[in-house]
Amino acid sequence: MLSAFMTDEAFMKGIRIYLNNFKNNNTVYNDLLECLQKETNLDLEGFMSTWIEQVGYPVITIITQTGETSQEQFLLKPGVGHNIPWQVQITYIKSDDSGLKRDLLREKGPVRRPHFQLKDQWVLANINCTGFYRVNYDEENWNKLLMQLEKNRHMIPLINRGQLIDDAFNLARAHRLNVTIALSLTKFLVNETEYIPWESGLKNLDHFILMFDRSEVYGAITKYLRKLVTGLYEHFEEYTNNATIPEDHTDQYNQVNAISVACAHGLPKCIEMATSLFMDYKNGTNMIHPNLRREIYCSAIAAGDEDDWEFVWEEYQMTTVAAEKDKLRYALSCTKEIWLLNRYLEYTLDPSKIRKMDMVSTINYIAKNVAGQPLAWDFVRGKWSYITQEYGAGIISLGSLLDGVTKRFSRDVELEELKQLQRDQDKNEQGFAARALEQVIERTEANIKWVNENKQNVKDWFNGEL
Repeated sequence: MLSAFMTDEAFMKGIRIYLNNFKNNNTVYNDLLECLQKETNLDLEGFMSTWIEQVGYPVITIITQTGETSQEQFLLKPGVGHNIPWQVQITYIKSDDSGLKRDLLREKGPVRRPHFQLKDQWVLANINCTGFYRVNYDEENWNKLLMQLEKNRHMIPLINRGQLIDDAFNLARAHRLNVTIALSLTKFLVNETEYIPWESGLKNLDHFILMFDRSEVYGAITKYLRKLVTGLYEHFEEYTNNATIPEDHTDQYNQVNAISVACAHGLPKCIEMATSLFMDYKNGTNMIHPNLRREIYCSAIAAGDEDDWEFVWEEYQMTTVAAEKDKLRYALSCTKEIWLLNRYLEYTLDPSKIRKMDMVSTINYIAKNVAGQPLAWDFVRGKWSYITQEYGAGIISLGSLLDGVTKRFSRDVELEELKQLQRDQDKNEQGFAARALEQVIERTEANIKWVNENKQNVKDWFNGEL
């Protein structure tokens, strides 16, 4: 952000001065600013002090009907933030002008900025995400950006395609934006093949999957995601079918995303591919590329039977390569067979089968599986005393365990079960577990509220996209 404020060239010159002047010495941040200040006439101390000396970061709101621009501390939960404004360099482009422009916002606002008062254009702020802030717009500008993404997404810089999705979903969580606008911003992904927008979309849609994959809403979500990911899967299909990977690093990540989403949401060609490669692997005729093994093993186990599970379990016991062992251990949690998942949970209590250090992650893997989540929760509740006494806080993180098995909790009955577990704790021994329980109770209460507020709108939106 500072480099963009003072130009990259001046920033790098200042960094070289700083490194030469203070090599083998300790420094404070003012030493850095003094060196950088030699390369610019801008007030760096005034700009940076607002970022260094206070917590959080702002959300910048731009109203294109009036040009009014304002800032306030961004908080997910309603609360009282501080009133001290940041100095924010707003970088922006407009739809009728490709040139990058800058505007320094020092006030809390709202202040009128005539260059943000637009009729037929859209404005996009925080170009390439060089600023540490979120951006909100009036609904009309959001809709113009949405239409631009669907018409020609390349008019929007790559990083900003991911930023728009992430900002919109977080603004919706903070009750600053209608959730349907955030969902609509994922529609352009049907033609997108770049990693950053896809990763942003999947990360934010994951919350919707967790909240609704046990309800009637999930059928429409599955169909939507299957439609969305088909083009991405086909983009990498030649590589995937040959169990090879593209050259570009981000494409390699996105190939994994394509397989994961396509197979998880029932794209037939993906499941056929995973099953076929897995069978070749079982027969010793084909080795799957290490990048793809986790997703292909998981998809094959999910579609397979007991024999497939037992084969992977034997492979897990035999292999001595740590990375391969972890991929196989994850794949075992993907089965839809309840009895196999229950047996796998019992294995986590036997260090000769699952190492003590892998107990929490294995249970959390099982809880990630929608079929395994209630089993994992019942298991943890039933074994709670044993787990806390036998394993202890020094060996495993009870906070991580509780967090993993309760991620989907969004129902009143689940909240009551959590509170009952809290009441059952020995007041003298709960210590490290008490705060973890409080945190998942708070999250469950927030999830219940969110589902009650958004379920109908989310259901209607996804059904409207079929």
